[in-house]
Amino acid sequence: MSDFLPSGIQLGYLVAASLFIVGLKQLGSPATARQGNVLAAIGMLIAIVGTLLEKQVVSYELIAVGIIVGSILGTIMANSVAMTDMPQMVGLLNGFGGAASALVAVGEFWRYLSIPESPTPDATITILLGVLIGGITFTGSVVAFAKLQELLPGAPISFPLQQPLNAALAIALLAGSGYMLFNPESVPVFLALVAISNVLGIMFVLPIGGGDMPVVVSLLNSYSGIAASVAGFILMNNMLIIAGALVGASGIILTQIMCKAMNRSLSSVLFGAFGSGGGSAAAAGGAGVTDKTVRSIDLEESAMMLGYARSVVIIPGYGMAVAQAQHAVRELADGLEKMGVDVKYAIHPVAGRMPGHMNVLLAEANVPYPQLYDMDDINPQFDETDVALVIGANDVVNPAARHDTASPIYGMPILEVDKAKHTIVIKRGMNAGFSGVDNELFYKDKTMMLFGSAKDVVAKLVSEVKQL
Repeated sequence: MSDFLPSGIQLGYLVAASLFIVGLKQLGSPATARQGNVLAAIGMLIAIVGTLLEKQVVSYELIAVGIIVGSILGTIMANSVAMTDMPQMVGLLNGFGGAASALVAVGEFWRYLSIPESPTPDATITILLGVLIGGITFTGSVVAFAKLQELLPGAPISFPLQQPLNAALAIALLAGSGYMLFNPESVPVFLALVAISNVLGIMFVLPIGGGDMPVVVSLLNSYSGIAASVAGFILMNNMLIIAGALVGASGIILTQIMCKAMNRSLSSVLFGAFGSGGGSAAAAGGAGVTDKTVRSIDLEESAMMLGYARSVVIIPGYGMAVAQAQHAVRELADGLEKMGVDVKYAIHPVAGRMPGHMNVLLAEANVPYPQLYDMDDINPQFDETDVALVIGANDVVNPAARHDTASPIYGMPILEVDKAKHTIVIKRGMNAGFSGVDNELFYKDKTMMLFGSAKDVVAKLVSEVKQL
């Protein structure tokens, strides 16, 4: 039995890794995402059980306490966090993963101090990578959480000599790491490297604007996976190496998808300070808008336009998420379908504040998956759409992205709702979007503004449609 156990554990790891891969594949589609999540969870359970059977596990009592405390906290967070706050939740969990990996590296360093044996150069490099990547992920994720939670300004935060300070920190990190290779038991230098790594994480996210938060969240998710993989090398655990590598690779791929959806390079996201919310951005976004007047519409007329249309495309945005209007939107769509209206949903990859934000909200409201269309599929259909109903979306429907070279969002692929025969925009006011860019769609002749909170307005539209 004792001879079989190590082989059985490695076999379990292989099964778990296979479930992770299949689960990731199924997470790529809303129709199979729940099943993929279940498969990945089963894989993680197998991996945890296999790890607990390892001889290296020292104290099952402490592990049991950790499981109980973590389960209680996780349950409370899952039940108390609103769907609008899910980006903050994801960012914070990324930070926890980075912190755990960094603590593993610190613990391994301290273990070497308690034994006569000095760490080899390979072990030292692995420890330093764990501290570096884990520290940056932890503090960077905390700053991202604070920006999304509006504890810090969403606009880029900069100060004089910021770049020289970053360069000095990077040089100090490289110099200290080089010193540790020849003096691997130097406690002061190691602690200094831990501190520098955490400061670099803060400096990494501070100058990034709120409009780029979806990209930052996915990038930090990748970092947390890489940090976990490094922790796997430290602990010599194959499962942790594989799981971390999968998270790191999928996070990088998702980051590239987000950048493509915004028509921006990763370097411009990290160093371009997009989403400042400043007046210049707003002015640039409004360039080419000659008539700054808007047409408003009342609830009764809106309901008539929607109810007597042949086709309606609903474009959800962060405003819908803030108002928690997804259930009312689903009820409105059901009412329109009963009247024979063809209803579809147009999903932009970066709508909201994290990848897949709108998909998650609509899934919560049980919107049928076949009604969800991504940008490339729905854009050719707007020419034949009677009414485009924009609910809280802003930057992702701004026509300035197509033609205004002075706009910060120029070149970003958008949902071309301005090509629909009529457009109704539900919005609280005329404020610019999260990126700070004014939206020329609001001033188009075919656009009508329906002002108010998305949840209240849509609920009243449902009542008006029922009376038709």
